[in-house]
Amino acid sequence: MAATATPIPRQAWSVLIVSTIAFTVCFMVWMMFGVIGIPLKKTLGLNATEFGLLTATPVLTGSLIRVPLGIWTDRYGGRIVMTLLMAVTVPAIWLMSYATAYWHFLVIGLFVGLAGGSFSVGTPYVARWFPKSRQGMAMGVYGAGNSGSAVNKFAAPVLLAIGGWTLVPQVYAAVMLGTVILFWLGSSSDPKHLVPSNVKFSDQLKMLKDPKVLKYCQYYSIVFGGYVALALWMVQYYVGEFGLSIQTAALLAACFSLPGGVLRAVGGILSDKFGAHQVTWWVLWVSWVCLFLLSYPQTEMTITTVNGPRSFHVGLNVYAFTALMFILGIAWAFGKASVFKYIGNDYPDNIGTVSGIVGLAGGLGGFVLPIMFGALMDLTGIRSSAFMLMYGVVWVSLIWMYWTEVRKTEMMGTNAPASPLSRSFAR
Repeated sequence: MAATATPIPRQAWSVLIVSTIAFTVCFMVWMMFGVIGIPLKKTLGLNATEFGLLTATPVLTGSLIRVPLGIWTDRYGGRIVMTLLMAVTVPAIWLMSYATAYWHFLVIGLFVGLAGGSFSVGTPYVARWFPKSRQGMAMGVYGAGNSGSAVNKFAAPVLLAIGGWTLVPQVYAAVMLGTVILFWLGSSSDPKHLVPSNVKFSDQLKMLKDPKVLKYCQYYSIVFGGYVALALWMVQYYVGEFGLSIQTAALLAACFSLPGGVLRAVGGILSDKFGAHQVTWWVLWVSWVCLFLLSYPQTEMTITTVNGPRSFHVGLNVYAFTALMFILGIAWAFGKASVFKYIGNDYPDNIGTVSGIVGLAGGLGGFVLPIMFGALMDLTGIRSSAFMLMYGVVWVSLIWMYWTEVRKTEMMGTNAPASPLSRSFAR
């Protein structure tokens, strides 16, 4: 008799739904500067490096707080930690509309950035409501809240057009307050999901010494850190590179942000079915190809021919660029889910702590990369230098994965693992 699947309680689905909504709103707030930063850049007279720092500041605190939030979630439960976290950000979001100087935005941005720490709360919280065979799906669905970045690109330009940039934080503060109430009413607590009280804080932090955790941090610094960085950078990139309006630029930038968030759930299902290793390996190779093409700058060439000099223009137009960004967003959506499938498999009793550490690495990538994008553009004058940098980071991960995982796996021959396609032919 075939084994029946473990039934999933209705409570688990309720937790997953309200947690995903909460994370979507938190991510929308976290990415706010990706749109309102453009009029602020003009008003404050910022260069590319200063703009990068402005957009990245909220990412810093949202990253640094991930490890303690993951630990507190293990100890006290996701319901109470998530509720308090969102409630604390509401006053800071509202105060943003009253900022007038560059340093005001940087300081308030640090407090608004706390919303980004919600990922390391919700991931272990929702995962523990589901059996291990469905945790990839559950974490993928929750992680689809990354699509809050795309929601921001749809909502913020409309609010900008209606009432200027100050209307955006005011509306976002009201939305966050409503989300706090919705989450509390729809979520639940289970004492069985808490880490035993005899587990010490120092014991949980020992995970930082695990080489596998460091490797997953590297992967996540690309698929999440790179996603956050480019989500913040793309609107102004479209405006500068292709001369588009903020509204059109935000709409096209959503072609990267939306699949990069929503399809994370699909990545979780694929990771459950094919394994974290296979999904991550292909994600890195697709990223390598896309970033190689995106790295090529707009180039004018003159070639001497038998009929005299001829000039050529080489570079991506807005359509090809958007198509590549769309593919990259899909790949990184799958990669974000597959990295956390690794964690669910390898650290079932410490998901909160390890997801906090890996989330910290990804978030720090999202903080450092926009600043580096701006510095490279100020230094070289080449906008596509941002993609050149990301291309190099992907190379590091591919080499690391090859030496630690792929090289030890027999990909061909009698001992190689059978693919789903070959198994279907064997039947």
